[in-house]
Amino acid sequence: MSNFGKNEDCPSSQELLEFQNGDLSIEESRPIGRHLAVCEFCAAEAEFYERYPTLDERTPPSELPEIPRPLYELAEALLSHKRESIPLEKLIEEIDTASRGDQ
Repeated sequence: MSNFGKNEDCPSSQELLEFQNGDLSIEESRPIGRHLAVCEFCAAEAEFYERYPTLDERTPPSELPEIPRPLYELAEALLSHKRESIPLEKLIEEIDTASRGDQ
């Protein structure tokens, strides 16, 4: 399995968010669009921003989208560096199942 993560050629998370929100000019967007076609990690990050857009800090908690439990656990583990290594396919399956509500 390849190293699934950002490398020095990847746009920053902020650039990906701005790209996904349409906040970049066409000139700024082109290289990011080309990058997303070849980088699975950045494509997944951009898809995340599409599914879970950033909300205004005044948004009431009742209107916040629920993050699927496996995705929440992954983020929590990555932040604490305690997640056991599991195959990517298994993680994707868990996230898909949770997002469909099949928990």
